[in-house]
Amino acid sequence: MDKLRIQGGFPLKGSVTIGGAKNAALPLMTACLLTSEPLVLENIPNLADIHSLKNLLESLGVSCSLDMNDRRMTLQAQDPSIHADYELVRKMRASILVLGPLLARKRKATVSLPGGCAIGTRPVDLHLKGLEKLGASIELKDGYIFAEAPDGLKGADVAFPLVSVTGTENLLMAATLAKGQTRLLNAAREPEVIDLANCLVKMGAKIEGIGSDTLIVQGVDSLRGTTHSVIPDRIEMGTYIMAALVTKGKLEIKNASLDLLPTVKNILEDVGAVFEQHEHSFTVHAPHGLKCVNVITEPFPGFPTDLQAQFMTLMCASTGNSMITETIFENRFMHVAELIRMGANIHIHGSTAMVTGGAELRGAPVMATDLRASASLVLAGLMAHGETLVQRIYHLDRGYESMEEKLKSCGAHIERISQPDTVIK
Repeated sequence: MDKLRIQGGFPLKGSVTIGGAKNAALPLMTACLLTSEPLVLENIPNLADIHSLKNLLESLGVSCSLDMNDRRMTLQAQDPSIHADYELVRKMRASILVLGPLLARKRKATVSLPGGCAIGTRPVDLHLKGLEKLGASIELKDGYIFAEAPDGLKGADVAFPLVSVTGTENLLMAATLAKGQTRLLNAAREPEVIDLANCLVKMGAKIEGIGSDTLIVQGVDSLRGTTHSVIPDRIEMGTYIMAALVTKGKLEIKNASLDLLPTVKNILEDVGAVFEQHEHSFTVHAPHGLKCVNVITEPFPGFPTDLQAQFMTLMCASTGNSMITETIFENRFMHVAELIRMGANIHIHGSTAMVTGGAELRGAPVMATDLRASASLVLAGLMAHGETLVQRIYHLDRGYESMEEKLKSCGAHIERISQPDTVIK
C-alpha cells in the first residue's frame, strides 16, 4: 500500500496546473446513458474515481475510449444494460448517478446501493423520493435499488428538503427525458451542477434557471451527442492555494478561476492571502502572515465542505483562534485526531472544531481516513518540522492527480513510497 514521505519546512514556489473537476466529470460521464450518440468529454482528470466509473459504464455496455495524452474521453451507450453490479458500484458514491439516466432512457434500472468515503451517512433517499415523484416505482431488496417506470417518467415538482448535489444531478438528468415539465426546487447551485446542466443543454435538453435554486426542465423525446470540456477542479485549486499559504510560499495557479470559489477567496483574504489575477491564472501568497478566521461549511456559494479539512490545517498555521463548523457531513472531523498527533491544538464540540493556531507541528506517521482528510495531512506534513508519513493515500489518488509530482516541482520534499500490501494470515 503506497504512502507519502514528506520532509516539511520548505516554502512552495513555482506553478501548479489545475486539472478537470472530478465532481463535474463523474456526472458528465453518466450523462452518456441518456443518448445513443457519442458524448466527448475534454479536460478529463486522470484519477482513480474516473477509472472506477469508466469500468462501471463499460460493464453496462458503454463504449469508453480514454486518451489521457489529450485528456479526452469518448463514451457511447447505444443499448446499455440496466444492471449496475455491487462490486463496481461499492467503490464510490458517485455510482448512484447511473440510476436517473438509466431509468429515464430504459424505463428500468437495477443499481446496487453505493459506497464511497466514510464521512457520513449520505443517504440516497432524496434520489429515490425524487424519482418516485417522477412516477417511478422503487423497491430496495438485497442491497439493490430496483426502479422501474414502464410508461416512462413524468414531469413533476420535486422539492429537496435539504440541498443535495448528486440528488440534483440525478433528478436533472432523469427529467430531461421525462414527459412534461419538471421543477427542481431547492436545487444545488454548485459549479459542477451548472457544468452538467450546460452539457445537457448542448445535448438538446431544455433547462431554465441554470445557476439558481430552481431548475425548470421541459422533457424531450431524445438527446444527442456533443463535445464538452470539464470545468477546472475548484477543490484542487483551493487545496494548492492553502498549500502555498501554510508553507509561507508563493504559487501561480494555472487553468483556474477564482470565480469558482467566491466565498473561499473572500475568507482567505481575511486570513491574509493576497491574490494577483492574470489572464488564465493567478498567484497567491501571504506576505504579512496568517490570522485565524471562523468558517461554517455550507452549500454553494458558501464555504465547501470539501475544503474544510484543508482549512483546518491552514488555521493550525495561523495566529489566533478559529471555530470551524461542519454542517454538511457529520463524520468529517476524522482528520482531527491525526493533526493532534502532529501537535495541533484542536478541540471538538459537537459539529464545531476549536482550533488554536500557532502550535508547532511535528512530523509523525498519520493515517488518511478519506479523500479530503488525506489532503489536509499532506498540507500538515508540508508545514511540520521533521518527517511525516501519510498512509492510505489511495484515498488521495481518488481526487488529486499526481499530487506529489506537482508539489515536488514547486520545491516540496515529498516522495511516494510503494510497497506490497501486507497479508495477515
